[in-house]
Amino acid sequence: MHADNGKVRSPIPDHELNSTVDVFRMLADATRVQVLWALADAELSVNELADYVGKPAASVSQHLAKLRLAHLVRTRRAGTTVYYSLENDHVRQLITDAVHNAEHAGPDAPAHHRRGAEVPSISHRNEGENAG
Repeated sequence: MHADNGKVRSPIPDHELNSTVDVFRMLADATRVQVLWALADAELSVNELADYVGKPAASVSQHLAKLRLAHLVRTRRAGTTVYYSLENDHVRQLITDAVHNAEHAGPDAPAHHRRGAEVPSISHRNEGENAG
């Protein structure tokens, strides 16, 4: 097929392309994906995120620093506690779409396609998450 149908997008400018590649580099780590997945539902502290992903707080803090430099998360300080949230709704959509796309690899209909299915909240998602 010939792509000259007027619907082909313009190439991505170099500065945006480099930023896009950086975002995908950030998603190439299981801990960072779990952190972003948790933050899709809530604003959480480092300790809450460490409990969620089952990793030491120092390790999670290093991942959060990288995610912050990539403009995927933002911070808010309340007293001595720093809370993390997703930078914007595009990040939320990106992580949700990535997880939903991965669900298509299984043999059954993905949960997000089943009638009445809802994406589980963080309190339900982490049950059994670290078991096995």
